[in-house]
Amino acid sequence: MNVHHLFPTPVGMFDLHRPLADDELFFVKSQETRPNDGNTTSVNHFVLRDPVMTSLREWVEDKVTEYFKATSNPKHDVALRITQSWFNYSEQGQWHHRHAHPNSFVSGVFYLNTNPDDKIFFYRSGWQQIKFPPNEWNLYNSDSWWFEAITGRLILFPSSLEHNVPTVQGEDVRISMSFNTFPVGVVGDEMQLTGLTLEV
Repeated sequence: MNVHHLFPTPVGMFDLHRPLADDELFFVKSQETRPNDGNTTSVNHFVLRDPVMTSLREWVEDKVTEYFKATSNPKHDVALRITQSWFNYSEQGQWHHRHAHPNSFVSGVFYLNTNPDDKIFFYRSGWQQIKFPPNEWNLYNSDSWWFEAITGRLILFPSSLEHNVPTVQGEDVRISMSFNTFPVGVVGDEMQLTGLTLEV
C-alpha cells in the first residue's frame, strides 16, 4: 500500500548550533513582564528589533525565508516580514494556553531555556464527522501531536495551527520567544483576480 501525505501541515524545525551570547541572555532575562494566561510575557512586543538581538533576528529571518520558499514556493516577489516578537516565561507549575495567532501567516517559537521534559502540542483543525478509537496513535488519527521543546530550537508553523504548552514540571524557568510574520510584496495573481501588493 502507498499512503501519500496529501495537503500536510508543515511544521519546520531548525537548530541554532550556538549558545546565546551574554548580552543576548541579559536582554532576555531583564525584560519587564506582565501576566499572561498561565504564565508571563514580556511587555516589549518587538524584542527582535533591539540591536542586541540583530544576530539572532537575522538567523530567524533566514529560516523563515527557507521555510516559506519550501512550503509556499511563491512565483511572485513576496517575502514574510516579522511583525511582533515577544518573550514568554513559564515557571514550574505554569503553562501556555491553547491558542492560534491571528493577523499572521507563519508564526514561530524559539526556545531560549527549557527543561528536559518540555513540549509543545499542536492540534488538528476541523471537525471530524466519524471518529474511531485507534489501536495506536499516528499522524493520521491523532487530534494532537507534540514535539520536544529544546534550547536553541526554532519551530515554524502556519499561524492558524492551534498549539499550547503543558504545565512546566522542571525547576528551570522555560523561556521562549514567539513571533508573527506577514507577507510583503506581490500576493495572489492579477489574472486570477486575486492580485494584491502589500508594502511596508
